[in-house]
Amino acid sequence: MVIFSVLYPATPGARFDQAYYDAVHIPLVKDAFTSTGLTGVQVLKGLPGPDGGAAPFVVMVNLTFEGPEALAASLGGPRAPEVLGDVAKFTDIQPVTQVSAPG
Repeated sequence: MVIFSVLYPATPGARFDQAYYDAVHIPLVKDAFTSTGLTGVQVLKGLPGPDGGAAPFVVMVNLTFEGPEALAASLGGPRAPEVLGDVAKFTDIQPVTQVSAPG
């Protein structure tokens, strides 16, 4: 199992349409990548910290895949351009990504 995390940094003046992300983009990701090994999706919205400071990220999503081969098949597959092309419809933030494994 591997987790592909996509984090959207909180950027002053940036646009992030949470309603579109939840209603359109996440279902698109599930539809596009389930057949190539996506097994779970967890969307996490940034909240203020214990000190009241702003969250460093607007949203973070953890996409769980069967393994590194499944992640590669999804990101290199025929539906990847459709998923990546949809990003501009809900944000102008450049995301940060990380691949992780349970440890």
